[in-house]
Amino acid sequence: MIGFQPYETFQLLIETGGVDRTNTLLVAACDAYARRGRPTLAEIEQFETLAQRLFPQASPAARAKAAATLGRSEILSSALEDLVISHLGEDLPDFLVVAPKLSEQALLKVIDSNEVITAAAIARRGDLTNVVLAKLFQMNSRKVYRALATNMSIAPRGPYLSALARSAQMDHQVAWSLAARPDFDCALLAPAFFDLNESDRMKVIQSFALRETPDAPIKRTLEQISVATGELSRALMKLFTENRRPEVTRLLHQITSLDEVRCGQIAHDTSGAALFVVLRAFGCTVHDGLKVLIHATSHDADRSKTLSAFSKMFDDVSVDAMTFLMSAWRGDVNLLDLTKPQYKPSTPETRRRALMQPAHNPIVDEAIAALARIGLRRAG
Repeated sequence: MIGFQPYETFQLLIETGGVDRTNTLLVAACDAYARRGRPTLAEIEQFETLAQRLFPQASPAARAKAAATLGRSEILSSALEDLVISHLGEDLPDFLVVAPKLSEQALLKVIDSNEVITAAAIARRGDLTNVVLAKLFQMNSRKVYRALATNMSIAPRGPYLSALARSAQMDHQVAWSLAARPDFDCALLAPAFFDLNESDRMKVIQSFALRETPDAPIKRTLEQISVATGELSRALMKLFTENRRPEVTRLLHQITSLDEVRCGQIAHDTSGAALFVVLRAFGCTVHDGLKVLIHATSHDADRSKTLSAFSKMFDDVSVDAMTFLMSAWRGDVNLLDLTKPQYKPSTPETRRRALMQPAHNPIVDEAIAALARIGLRRAG
């Protein structure tokens, strides 16, 4: 091959030229091979023999430079992959992400080294086999799971879906990444609800629209309390009107059995998403629910669109579904039951039509007018 033939010439130069000559030869040989394009089998074997002799005798800097050059080659045998991976040094993670093709054997060898940074780099690749994926999902590493959560080439199904959902409960960054994916069932992010931003919390609630859910253990208890839903909504509206949120926290703790910290988060959630879950779980209708939400939510911006969205969700999200979601906060349900066929969400198109239809509801108009009046009073 032009650039490093005949082999005997390089052999002589190595033996008589010293380290500097070896460094030059190694870099030049790797550059010649990378420029070759698609070498023949004989040329690959010849270059393997040469590279395996040159790499050990070169300086660390030359080895790293040569490995980076060699990594750009169209074809790398197993032996050449090993040379690149072994000598790239700190550039290895970047190489593992952008290399156009790496064998399953090479990737598994890197994973088996238990280096989290390189494993996380592999988790970002778009050509991972099931064997490599299985190895990655077995790693107990947040960095690896964060990379897997953002990898759109990985379909969240079966055990992969379960593993990602469990990871989201423990790592808010995984939850954020999964919430941004159009192919992920956001209902599985229920335990991470309070780690999400406002728009993602709404996604979680909307994922329960027009959907059957398993019975939650607290369903009967809430049904018994729901006979006093009118009194509950009036009490909450009064407390929120007077900004007595610590008392809201105590009330929610009494009626939901959620811990006080969680109830405090609900009481102080000015987006209203968490409060919606509680109101709907107790059977509140759109009329009573919006009256509470309008006093509980922030008035720093135009909330008309948000109120319209809540109004639609009061119609499309069942009491049982929000009972299940609230039970997920308590840890009383197996969230992965939602992956069973009978609890799968409606088709995206059906749900989108149902949720995105403009709401022409006089109750919403009344609530928006009330919101405007509140804003005027506060401004005055």
